[in-house]
Amino acid sequence: MDHDTLVSIVQTNPVNREILRRMPDAGLADAWLVSGSLFQTVWNHLTGRPPAHGIKDYDLFYFDDTDLTWEAEDRAIRRAERSFAGIAAPIEIRNQARVHLWYPEKFGTPYPPLASSTEGIDRFLGVVCMLGLRSDGRGGVEVYAPRGLADLEALIVRPNPSVCFTAENYRAKAGRWQASWPEIRVLDTV
Repeated sequence: MDHDTLVSIVQTNPVNREILRRMPDAGLADAWLVSGSLFQTVWNHLTGRPPAHGIKDYDLFYFDDTDLTWEAEDRAIRRAERSFAGIAAPIEIRNQARVHLWYPEKFGTPYPPLASSTEGIDRFLGVVCMLGLRSDGRGGVEVYAPRGLADLEALIVRPNPSVCFTAENYRAKAGRWQASWPEIRVLDTV
């Protein structure tokens, strides 16, 4: 699967398409639509399901390290939400510059600070999850897929042995995905 095919499939999901269209107006630095809503839309396409089947939310990363307070992130989220008003799906907006402040308590594993949103994508639990799309502001879409698209196209889920990987969290997520997409093949090793 090439990047153009990926973008075309991802945009069969009207929520993905609308988020990407509105993303430049959200005022978020280094903003990317990431992970589940992307690879799950592709799984739906490959398995003949409706584009939004099994997608619980739409994750949007941005990176702003000028103010790491929760209040600053909340203000940015509220401003961006105005750009996405009327989209009938939950959109989770998170500042990747702040993840190291809350991740260890929530997930029980260390999380070194990030320098960009794409570094956050690099740390997803599964290789198939390591995917981001963003509007280039001129009607095009940029793709970030540091480990390629082969696993996505082959319906394979394999661990990404990043600094925050835990087998327990990986198995829990993979199990949830397999319940909605029994066609996927979950690997326990890289």
